[in-house]
Order: sequence, then C-alpha cells, then structure tokens
Amino acid sequence: MEAVRLNKYLSETGYCSRREADRLIQEGRILVNGAAPELGCKVTSSDQIMIDGKKLVPPTKAPVYLAFHKPVGIECTTNQKVKNNVVDYINYPERIFPIGRLDKASEGLLLLTNDGDIVNKILRARNQHEKEYLVTVDLPINPRFVQRMSAGIPILGTVTRPCEVQSIGNKAFRIILTQGMNRQIRRMCEHLGYQVQSLKRVRIMSITLDVAPGQYRLLTDAEINRLQDLLVDSDKVAPDAVEKVSNNQIIKYSPKNGYQRRQR
Repeated sequence: MEAVRLNKYLSETGYCSRREADRLIQEGRILVNGAAPELGCKVTSSDQIMIDGKKLVPPTKAPVYLAFHKPVGIECTTNQKVKNNVVDYINYPERIFPIGRLDKASEGLLLLTNDGDIVNKILRARNQHEKEYLVTVDLPINPRFVQRMSAGIPILGTVTRPCEVQSIGNKAFRIILTQGMNRQIRRMCEHLGYQVQSLKRVRIMSITLDVAPGQYRLLTDAEINRLQDLLVDSDKVAPDAVEKVSNNQIIKYSPKNGYQRRQR
C-alpha cells in the first residue's frame, strides 16, 4: 500500500479517530517499528505498529454503525481513563469510536463506528452536513432571538453560519446546524443573554433519534446506503464557508442585517 499518515491509517483501520490518534502519538503510546513516531509520520501496512504495548492487527470484520442515545453525564471520549466514557458505557464487543461529540450536559443522537473514512467525511466542516437539536432555555423566546440565532452569532473569533431556527414553545426551539463548533448552541444562546436548560440532538443527516436514553441500535442497510449516498460528494464541497475574523477582514454584526463582511 502507498504510505499514508499514521493518524489516517489508524482511522481507516477502525482503531480510533484521527484526533484520538494524534493524542496517542503525543502521549508516546505508539511505536512504529520500535521507535516513537512524530505527528505527521507516514506508514505502510508492512510497518509494525504497537499501541500501549500491543501490536495493531487491522480488523477483517465488516464495518459497524451504531445509533446511540447518549444520556446526560456521559463523556464522548474513547479514553477509558475518563470516568463515564461512552466506550465503557456502551460496552460494545468490538472497538468503536464516536463520530463527533455531544458535551457532557447534553443528550441525544450519537453515531459510533469502526469506519474511520465515514467519520472524516461527516466531521469535515466544509461538507456542511445537517445536525438537528431541540433546545430549552431559561427565558421566553421572541422573534428577535430567532432572527439573530438564524443570521449568525459572533463566538470564538468567528461568526456562526446562518442556520434554521424555529420556536416550538415559550422557552423551546429547534435548530439545524451545518457546523460543529465547541459548545456552539450554548455559546450562541449565552451571547444573547440566554442559558440553555436542556439540549437534545435528534438528527444527524438522514439518521434520526428513535431509541431511549442509554440505548443503541445498529443502523439498517437502508440507512447506511442512504448515508453513503449523501457522503459521495463530500470531498468535492466548496471550502468551509465560516467567516473568520482576520487582519484584512472585518465582520460586522447587527440584529437588523445579520452579519456583513468587508475588507479593511
């Protein structure tokens, strides 16, 4: 096989995500042909890879895809040193890892798999795949809140992408995002003076939440095929459209006009 980056190789074998692989490399838990690798090193199938003293044996089994209803309090990490980690909670007989994250205080749909390729396609920001959430907050929702959330909110040095927001109750709303910034919905609400009381993810692309908290199920063949169809052109999507604050660009936000860009 052609030499590929070690993190990609581990992801494609289903051992862990690329991010997790980089963490293992940085912690010195991986050896390649007896030596500690650097981030970005490349390997082939003929290289001997040891992780935590055990030889990596690429799996020959078919890919596994799970839909899990993550309860509040469970951590989306494969690090089994972390209390209440999702891997120990599910205790699935094969090694799997989550596609993306839900913070500890949130609940809802989490996909898990041993297919590293599909993980990267779903998580790559520029692919803009939809994720849907139901949210309750501490204050009544008004049209201005809906408009501002929909138009984009300045957080973490960027402005969030325009998104779909619908009021579904006095203090509840539905939101569909096409990006996944850290604690994005909570930060967006906080910017407007609201505190999130509960947050549940109910859909990732074409997969919807339909199991009780703490339960999981295998995706059906039809669901997997539909997901693969949606991911066919993932690598051909235009670059990430999130506007970033930079030295030569100013992002101006107003409740009336949403956000606007101009060069310095």
